[in-house]
Amino acid sequence: MRILRKYTNRRLYDTSRSCYVTLEDVKQLVLSGEAFQVLDSKTGNDLTRNILLQIISEQEADGHGTLLTNQVLQQLIRFYGDSMQGMMSQYLEQSIAAFLEHQDRIRDQMQTMMGVANPLTMMNKFADQNMAVWSMFQPGAHPEGGMPHEEVPPTERPIEEEKK
Repeated sequence: MRILRKYTNRRLYDTSRSCYVTLEDVKQLVLSGEAFQVLDSKTGNDLTRNILLQIISEQEADGHGTLLTNQVLQQLIRFYGDSMQGMMSQYLEQSIAAFLEHQDRIRDQMQTMMGVANPLTMMNKFADQNMAVWSMFQPGAHPEGGMPHEEVPPTERPIEEEKK
């Protein structure tokens, strides 16, 4: 495991390479899957989470798109101190791990859904599905969500009967 030391001047020192590193270098360690730990140079406390949170914060601020919307952050904050906090942490870890395991398959499915020639194909499919759902709520629609009831015209009496 690579050990990085954080000094009081806020600089990070890579003990295996004997050089200072930046947050961008640490981000590259994460992306390459290399194991590392950030330790405070004076106390020896583990600061890895703090550094990772700092990298995430910079990514969110740099306009790279956001993963952690205000709503998601608020919901996460609500779990702190809650009896379900431990479960939520495990759930998030397992969900992200499952997503990463299936990432290539998900990408392929999204490409198929979106259509290579026309990226609006997916939106059209969603619009069609939404219209089908909304049509179930139109007057005369079948209550179980099937096709609308057909209006059966009243039976016509034969003309001879009406004359009598």
